[in-house]
Formats: sequence, structure tokens, C-alpha cells
Amino acid sequence: MLVVAMLALGICLGALIAVAAYATELGRVTTFLRTRDPYSNARLTTGTPAPGMHGLAEALNNSLEEVSLERIETQREQDEFQRDLSALSHDIRTPLTGAKGYLQLARDEADDDVRARHLDAAAARIDSTIELLDALFAYTKSIDPDLSLTPEMVGVETAIEQTLLAHYPEFEARGWEPGISCAEGTTILADRDALARIFDNLIVNALRHGADAPCVSVSSQNGVARIEFANAVAPGTQIDADRLFDRFYQADSARNSSGSGLGLAIAANLAHAMGMEISARVETGENGAPDDLVVALVSRNK
Repeated sequence: MLVVAMLALGICLGALIAVAAYATELGRVTTFLRTRDPYSNARLTTGTPAPGMHGLAEALNNSLEEVSLERIETQREQDEFQRDLSALSHDIRTPLTGAKGYLQLARDEADDDVRARHLDAAAARIDSTIELLDALFAYTKSIDPDLSLTPEMVGVETAIEQTLLAHYPEFEARGWEPGISCAEGTTILADRDALARIFDNLIVNALRHGADAPCVSVSSQNGVARIEFANAVAPGTQIDADRLFDRFYQADSARNSSGSGLGLAIAANLAHAMGMEISARVETGENGAPDDLVVALVSRNK
């Protein structure tokens, strides 16, 4: 009986020691988490070989690492947004300053013809500002989580033809003849207005920054429709296809041209809102031919 009693007492003492060790270690963990600087890179260490404590420390450190990485990414996005706002402020201020200058010249000009030219120049710069603000509003709307969309089956060929037709005067002025190749009867599930906005932005991008008429091809197989807009780019244009859909991104050779750098970002946001995939690539021209920028839109109806 004495042996049994001693054994039971040993077990109880061992259990008490283990509980004390766990309580001490958990208290240390609690203190660490309460007093840790949220911006610190400090990580939890284990001071006991007690079972489970190493796994707990590892899990907590992994969570702290994820939080740290999320904070770094958030800060990076905020810094990028601040740079974008600075660039946008400059883009808005520049044409307004020019418009103000032309209005002052017009006010002091006695010659009616010269005054009219100054007023036209001022109006053009005001229109440029309005266009930029409209693009910013459209971008803001495209990232609204409460964006209202009405999906329906839309005929792709008709939608593309309507968009091209709307820009016919611009194509005619350049002597361009856009091409379209579409699998007959291709339809996709999409919001009609949002899809039209995507097509329009892609066509406008080709008109502003392309070196030749765009070609549109549409294929459909097993409920998956693929729509590609391809256009030649000007020689020497450096395009980062991975950044093409970033807000305010413009290729180096396009920075002094018109446009806000928001058109393709809006297209990407609307595509994602409708469950579509959008991507871009640059195809190297052969035998001295210019490179082609290809933007692909994929809709899966099944």
C-alpha cells in the first residue's frame, strides 16, 4: 500500500510541476503578446520543452509574420496611392493652368480671330480636365463593392461592332481599318453596359497608343469564350504587361500623350466584377514588324 501511495503522490507531484510549467510559460506568452510593439519584428521563443508549447509558439509566430507582411503590403499600397494622387494632381493642374493662361490672353486680346483661338485652346484644356475627372469617377465606380450589375446573355460580335462603329470617325481620320474575326453566335453572360465599357476602353487605348488598326478575334469552345484585342505598338515603346492594368500606369512613350492611365484599370475591374479573366501580353514582331499588344478577355459561361 505504501508503494502505491508513494507512486500516486509522485504522479500528483509530477502533474503539479507540469501544470506550473505550463502556467508559467503561458503567462510569459501572454505578457509577450500584450507588451509587444505591433511594429516590432520580435518573435516568440519557448523556454520549456513542455509538449505542445513549441507548436504554439510556431503558430503564433506564423500569425505575427502574416500580420507583418499584410502591414507592409498595406503601407506599400498607401505609398503607391499617394504617388498616384500626386501625379493625378499634376495632370489636373496642368491643363487648368493652361486654360487660365489662355483665358487671360483672350481677355486682353483686341483681335477677334486671335481671341477666338485663345478661347478654343482654353476650352480644349478644360475638356481634357473633364475627361480625366470622368475617368477617375468611372474608376472609383468600378471598384465599388456595391457595384450593381445585371448579367444577361450578350452577343459578342454585335457588341464589338457597335463599339468600333462609335469610333469610326477616328479610324477614318487615321486611315485605319480595324479587323474582326468572331465565331458565329458567340454569346457571354455579362452586364451589357459594363461589357461595352470594357470594349470601348480597349479600343480607345489602341487609338491613343497603337501604331495601327486593332484586330479583334473571338473564339468559343465548351462554354468558354476568348476575346482578344491586338494592335501594333509604336517602335521603342516599352510596355510592362504585368502592370498594364494598374491604375495610372502608362508606358514610357505614352506619358506625354492624352489619357489618364485609368482606362485599362477600369476594364480589369469591370471584368473581375463579372467573373471574367483579363490578361495582357506583348508579342514580338517578326522580320522587323512592330510588336503587338494583345489583351485577352476570357468568359466562362459554364
